[in-house]
Amino acid sequence: QVQLVESGGGLVQPGGSLRLSCAASGSIFSINAMGWYRQAPGNQRELVAAIISDGSTNYADSVKGRFTISRDNAKNTVYLQMNSLKPEDTAVYHCSSRITGTDGYELYYWGQGTQVTVSS
Repeated sequence: QVQLVESGGGLVQPGGSLRLSCAASGSIFSINAMGWYRQAPGNQRELVAAIISDGSTNYADSVKGRFTISRDNAKNTVYLQMNSLKPEDTAVYHCSSRITGTDGYELYYWGQGTQVTVSS
């Protein structure tokens, strides 16, 4: 079994910053990709940022230049540094990871989500 545990959400004023963390634990052989998605009320879940095993990153156009995704392989943790936050960034942010378990199977896992609210 693999678990993803997120932290770092909260309430912040427009223009502020937050840092989200997502730690993977359990029967992990390799972490092939990690990413952050978000879902606002009434909207579909959308990809915010992703990072794969070679360090390549991908960002939604709406967050380019403001958000940075990074990972600490030793800690099996991915981070999302969010700067210059806007009210439209308000959403539940979910961590997702494509992981090969010790049983050899590659599966997608999701965290429980963390609320980010940008408001004055």
